[in-house]
Amino acid sequence: MATKNDIKVMLVDDHTLFRNGLKTLLSGMDGVSVLAEAANGEEFLHQLEAALPDIVLLDIAMPVMDGVEAATMALKQYPELKIITLSMYGDEAYYNKMVEAGVRGFILKDSDIREVETAIKTVFDGRTYFSQELLQALLAGLRTEPGIEKYDLSEREIEVIQQVCDGKSNMEIADDMCISKRTVEKHRANIMEKTHCKNTASLVIFAVKNNLYEVR
Repeated sequence: MATKNDIKVMLVDDHTLFRNGLKTLLSGMDGVSVLAEAANGEEFLHQLEAALPDIVLLDIAMPVMDGVEAATMALKQYPELKIITLSMYGDEAYYNKMVEAGVRGFILKDSDIREVETAIKTVFDGRTYFSQELLQALLAGLRTEPGIEKYDLSEREIEVIQQVCDGKSNMEIADDMCISKRTVEKHRANIMEKTHCKNTASLVIFAVKNNLYEVR
């Protein structure tokens, strides 16, 4: 039974069977409830006018309006909206566009429900989530960019990047590195400026492309 403290999720996918199956699985999850559903990007944007969810699980390939356009429009209007992309193998060409839009997470549509739960709770807590399988697929399709030294990243900053890629919060990074949370925040600000990354998701892709993070 849903409670007011539940993480409220909106499901956006054009396949009714998939959507119903995911809704059933989420309904059995503690602390999570399904607020609304939509079958395409246009329906999704209309649903947002009625009620804002805590998390959106958004498919990329949909009729009428796809996930890229829908995410871009939604995040322009609601910048704090937390969107997790539902991806299939072969969707890698869309990842950069989704990251540019401000999407907070990427999981494969055939992920175990435990990973879906982890992704929802991680993104709800303000962090970014990437499926490790998805990062492997992304890495396979990317060429390493030469000249990483041009970004002038220090060893400390590279360590922070690696911890960010592990999905750790600023406080967790501070504890692991025995530094203050404020120092971590300063490192992150410097990293974003040096790498020209707009958000955490783009920083993860940057790290993977430049072999700064080893996908496990």
